[in-house]
Amino acid sequence: PRDPVNALLSFGYVLLANQVASAVNIVGLDPYVGFLHSSQFGKPAMALDVMEVFRPLVVDSVVLTLLNNGMLARRDFSEELGAWRLSEGGRRTFLAKLEERLDSEIQHPVFGYKATYRRCLELEVRLVAKRLAGELASYRPFVVR
Repeated sequence: PRDPVNALLSFGYVLLANQVASAVNIVGLDPYVGFLHSSQFGKPAMALDVMEVFRPLVVDSVVLTLLNNGMLARRDFSEELGAWRLSEGGRRTFLAKLEERLDSEIQHPVFGYKATYRRCLELEVRLVAKRLAGELASYRPFVVR
């Protein structure tokens, strides 16, 4: 990342992709075979496909909260060879806020009950799996509001 904001976004997206890959594995799909992202060696295409709708809701939201509330500042980053990295303290702050966001509850738009974002990741993968298996006539990506 060439600036601190993109360092935060990149870090968050990697963590979110791992969360979704875990959900994909729980559901029993192959995380490396996707429908939007191309399948390439070592690229968890299915996880990347499903995580797209959660990027702004989880990671972007956390980044904006941390920056707008002054919870992270320039001192929490270092630059090495043109790339920006979070300090250990910055990582702890970011991880705590990301976990808080993943554990926050919302009204699930399809099922109508309260669920954490973490649970919504798995539910979304289950809906994708049902569509791919022909058990659902259509698939609408996760949307809040």
